[in-house]
Amino acid sequence: MAKAPVLTPRADDFPRWYQDLINKAELADNGPVRGTMVIRPYGYGLWERMQAEMDARIKETGTQNAYFPLLIPQSYFAKEADHVEGFAPELAVVTHGGGKELEEPAVVRPTSEMIINDYFSKWVQSYRDLPLLINQWANVVRWELRPRLFLRTTEFLWQEGHTAHATYEEARDFAAHIQSEVYGDFIRNVLAMDFVSGRKTVKERFAGAVNTLTLESMMGDGKALQMVTSHELGQNFAKAFNTRYLSKEGKQELVWQTSWGSTTRMIGALVMTHGDDNGLRVPPRLAQIQVVVLAIKGDETVLAKVRDIGDRLKAAGLRVHVDDRTDTPFGRRAVDWELKGVPVRIEVGPRDLENGTVMLARRIPGGKEPVPLDALAALLPTVLEEDQELLLRQSRERRESRTSEVSTIEQAVEATAAGGWARIPWAELGEEGEARLAEHAVTVRCLVAEDGSVPDADDAPGNVAVVARAY
Repeated sequence: MAKAPVLTPRADDFPRWYQDLINKAELADNGPVRGTMVIRPYGYGLWERMQAEMDARIKETGTQNAYFPLLIPQSYFAKEADHVEGFAPELAVVTHGGGKELEEPAVVRPTSEMIINDYFSKWVQSYRDLPLLINQWANVVRWELRPRLFLRTTEFLWQEGHTAHATYEEARDFAAHIQSEVYGDFIRNVLAMDFVSGRKTVKERFAGAVNTLTLESMMGDGKALQMVTSHELGQNFAKAFNTRYLSKEGKQELVWQTSWGSTTRMIGALVMTHGDDNGLRVPPRLAQIQVVVLAIKGDETVLAKVRDIGDRLKAAGLRVHVDDRTDTPFGRRAVDWELKGVPVRIEVGPRDLENGTVMLARRIPGGKEPVPLDALAALLPTVLEEDQELLLRQSRERRESRTSEVSTIEQAVEATAAGGWARIPWAELGEEGEARLAEHAVTVRCLVAEDGSVPDADDAPGNVAVVARAY
């Protein structure tokens, strides 16, 4: 009788496969309030690695971390009309505290433009105070009607950057720099994920922004996922909060602003981009455990050698975990590490030691081979880099092979229904066509220029709309 698969096969039911993997790889559980989640240690370890990589890149821009309150006076949300209209359906509002009704209800932070701008208006007085570059690592709450772990939850973790500049050009260029050199570099070179970089249409733009930049990636089922966004806010919030500075010429001027963010949604993206029917595959540069060393049996000589190998590989600069839990069957442990997507397993048994070898199991391309024990420390960095490059190449090849060039709305709908993306001239589609696509659950993910770059304007000649079904 055939053994039942550990996970629902992706080809049979992709959403069920995703839920199975989140559960069995011990990434997260559903929280007690609908739409919330408990991030388990292995899943949180992925987020910590993401945080560390992005935080370093953010700080390289001169941005500093700060923290702002979770509760925001409801009156703040009346100051910028487009912003409050965009977020109104998602707000959670606190009306009572300490057993009494509050004099003014407080909104649980859905994003921090409002409260941060209140303080920017106090902190910015002169051109010498600019640029003001602030980032916050925090949680936010947006009441989600159709929750899915990591992808859409009522509460999630994120970073949100907020900046104020003296000129439009400085703000525009900073938003673009964040998009390319912070987010783009991290997603491509750490997450090993391919993406398309473009600008959102007016309909898809962040509430209160004058332009939104986005990075869109294709998941394993051909749907799109918005990975990150970077917004040019113009002077909309500066006007609402009267955030002005005294210029070198002695004039009072409104600042120009940006905001930008990334979330724990990227863990879901990691699962859906790199996962296979055996579980997660974690890019080596991201993995909190790059190499797990497993003792096959509880032989004392084997256990001593496993620990020695672990120490030597750690000394070589690798992130290593030693699994010497010989009270748990070896096969079960191997399957668990495969589910978790650890890039390399080093399996050690009595026979291996007799031969002066270990068994090297590679999670990303698959396969096992014996490797001389003495060659291990020198070999593994090369193996891990090869596997990192393979994941990025597979991600890029998926997008390129499943993206169609089309000229009509009907062709675009057909391409997306078949599990892919479509590219259609924006001049042929326009806002009317965008509305027609929405009737088929297809959205314009972004606009790109003919050469693949980010266009300077929504209606720039030659703009192409990238359209897809999306999470």
